[in-house]
Amino acid sequence: MAASPPFPSFDIPAEDDGETEGSFCVVVFNANDPSGAGGTAADISAIASVGGHATPVVTGAYARDTTRIFDHFSFDEDAVTEQARTVLEDISVQIFKVGFVGSAENVSVIAEITADYADVPVVSYMPDLSWWQEDQIEQYLDAFRELMLPQTTVLVGNHSTLWRWLLPDWSSQRSPTARDIARAAAEMGVPYTLVTGIPLPEQFVENVLASPQAVLATVKFELFDAVFSGAGDTLSATLAALLASGDDLGEAVGEALAYLDRCLAGGFRPGMGSAVPDRMFWAQPDEDARPSNDQPPDDASVIEGFVMPSHDTKH
Repeated sequence: MAASPPFPSFDIPAEDDGETEGSFCVVVFNANDPSGAGGTAADISAIASVGGHATPVVTGAYARDTTRIFDHFSFDEDAVTEQARTVLEDISVQIFKVGFVGSAENVSVIAEITADYADVPVVSYMPDLSWWQEDQIEQYLDAFRELMLPQTTVLVGNHSTLWRWLLPDWSSQRSPTARDIARAAAEMGVPYTLVTGIPLPEQFVENVLASPQAVLATVKFELFDAVFSGAGDTLSATLAALLASGDDLGEAVGEALAYLDRCLAGGFRPGMGSAVPDRMFWAQPDEDARPSNDQPPDDASVIEGFVMPSHDTKH
């Protein structure tokens, strides 16, 4: 990773209860994804993988599979507010992660909530919304720009997505750099922007952490052959959790990108569409530890006489 230290660090609120020392909590605002690729499923597993505790505030639900998003059903803003306020009165949170929250109204109430916890950093992720209706996209992006970006500490998004959103009138023949995008985000109050998927020659992409003043870190990866769903949620949730654990921003970005790379390397296709990151790759047994087919299982792992029941419903 190429970098320009020193990196910023944030004053992460400490846990109130000494018995939970060493743990850290991330309040996540995101939609449920029944395919398990992104949304709260990605957030919970990624945060747990780096030792954090996710408190997911569900803002809506996708109707989707691994092939595409068919629809999205947004929760009422009162339901989102009630979820968040209730858990925040009970649990000391170290950071907020904001994903796709489904409506301009939900953006508004989440911005109010994060403003009430001004000492808590916010990682905001902007996904590709091209599957949505154009009028809904415009309302959502306008609300997010005006209300959520001023509360955001680190903005995460793909180069093309952030370009279209933050620099719609870009007229230069060259593509905007990460610093160009960071400057546009900074106009709305965002101090740091992590721009992912910047195309490079020979099947490589660059991921750049930038401020309006400088490029703070760059990480280059080779493209995978597969098309993935859920990578952005995975990266932004991991980054939020690592910041909550006390890492400075440069260290957290490097570790989060390395974790995502491993997740994609171990990715799999649970259905007929896109591949899904394997966020639990670290829990898979080593090949050397796997028993051979002719090796009897350990007696301690066998429950005598146990037979899985059939999945038949009898009336």
